[in-house]
Amino acid sequence: MPRLNAQTSNPDTCKEAAKILLDTKSVLFNAKKPFVFTSGRLSPVYVDMRRMVSFPKERSRLMDMGAEMLKGANLDYVAGGETAGIPYAAFLAERLNMPMLYVRKKPKGFGRMAQIEGCMDEEGKRVALIEDLQTDGGSKQLFVNVLREAGAIVEHAFVVFHYGVFQESLDNMKNLGLTLHALTDWWAILDVAKENNYFDAETLESVEFFLESPDAWAEKNKHLAESA
Repeated sequence: MPRLNAQTSNPDTCKEAAKILLDTKSVLFNAKKPFVFTSGRLSPVYVDMRRMVSFPKERSRLMDMGAEMLKGANLDYVAGGETAGIPYAAFLAERLNMPMLYVRKKPKGFGRMAQIEGCMDEEGKRVALIEDLQTDGGSKQLFVNVLREAGAIVEHAFVVFHYGVFQESLDNMKNLGLTLHALTDWWAILDVAKENNYFDAETLESVEFFLESPDAWAEKNKHLAESA
């Protein structure tokens, strides 16, 4: 399968971001006991971007790179998606000296019944949706719809990590009219892991098979998840 690119950083920055995720153990490889995503997909790899918020030096470097990526997007606001996108929206808003919002998955159920927190009094403001990562992009639609219903212009989304192996991800971005910006992806992770011998050859071979053909990998290895 060809690499399914978002608007990623330059190759050196992409690999630097990948190394940061590996060094902080924010990415996990386990070919013998597949991870099961909420969608039901099986994978030998898992990304835990919530872990990254506890590493200030590494987190700061990632956000410096993210802010540089978004400078040309002509934005008025950044908006974090509940919950994982909220800290990254805050970090980026600080660097870009820009107002921040965050979007709930549903109205909070009391008080103002708000689904968008923060202050955006005018319509027509250009807002980027910020989240930690993207697999197939399906969860973005709810947040984008809420922002657009509030009068925002939403044409950009940013994630630290894009899986880059599911065609649905790019299809969903196209259908939503979004340009996806990502610091790094699984292909960069694999390159860095190979170059620095982070994992044994068997694990790396299994991960590469998954990246080339995720559905075929899942079919071949579903018995491992069933027996777990």
